[in-house]
Amino acid sequence: MKLTNIDMNMLQAVTDLKKVPDGAVNIRLNGEAVVRSSSPNIEIRSRTDGRPGFEVEVKAGTRGEKVHVPVLVTQDAYKEKVYNTFIINEDAEVEIIAGCGIHNSCGADSQHDGIHTIIVKENARMRYVEKHYGEGSGSGKRVLNPHTEVIMEKGASAEMEMVQIEGVDDTRRTTVAHVGEKANLKIIERLLTQGQQEAESDIEIVIAGQYGNAQILSRSVAQQKSQQVFRAALIGKTACTGHVECDSIIMGQARIQSIPQLDAEDAEAVLTHEAAIGKIAGEQLIKLMSMGLTEQEAIDLIIEGFLR
Repeated sequence: MKLTNIDMNMLQAVTDLKKVPDGAVNIRLNGEAVVRSSSPNIEIRSRTDGRPGFEVEVKAGTRGEKVHVPVLVTQDAYKEKVYNTFIINEDAEVEIIAGCGIHNSCGADSQHDGIHTIIVKENARMRYVEKHYGEGSGSGKRVLNPHTEVIMEKGASAEMEMVQIEGVDDTRRTTVAHVGEKANLKIIERLLTQGQQEAESDIEIVIAGQYGNAQILSRSVAQQKSQQVFRAALIGKTACTGHVECDSIIMGQARIQSIPQLDAEDAEAVLTHEAAIGKIAGEQLIKLMSMGLTEQEAIDLIIEGFLR
């Protein structure tokens, strides 16, 4: 199936791709896998339990490969729930480029719910990038609700970058992770809300393995009358380390709630957190405007740098 200009624009927004890549790739468009191919080391297959979605399995010992699995919704008032499973086998190293774009031009809502299970096996390493984007002239909402469960086995390492670019009217983001012995998990979340948009993010990481480590780093910007709620919980069950950091810029009549939670169940658990919510500093604007930028250009530049 040939992708339209709208499809390709959204594909670039959520993956930075200007064309369909070679190698392992699965592009889902309005409920169908319109592009699917595996590589010698990465298999993409349909689920065997009858539910919509796919399974991605990376062979043990794989090095330096990528897999692209974006979702595009361009059919007006389209709603779906998809179940995807990723298995990164022992000693593998892989980058997963996911993301979802919704184009909605009608008065009814469009929605994508992605239910993800990610298993990073012993000594495997994964980088996961998921971008969300919405567009369209319709008054109907663009709704994205990702639910992700991550299982980190002994010695595994993962960095997950979860980004909401713009145009998403409503999102409920849930991430639950279990970190094993000497495993390391870093979750980076960046959110932008505008207008009347609402975003709720709930992250819980259980560090159950001795000497495990987890980090949650969140940066967000809330503009106009948008609302954000960020909850982050670290639960240390043994000798481990963990850190939660949340920085937010609030503008206009927006509202932000930041709720960090630390739960140490062992005397050797070292858990820390820090959070800050504030407006753009006036001296930053003055400095940039003195260099020839308009006030809006200065604001846009500060926000871009903050969310980078």
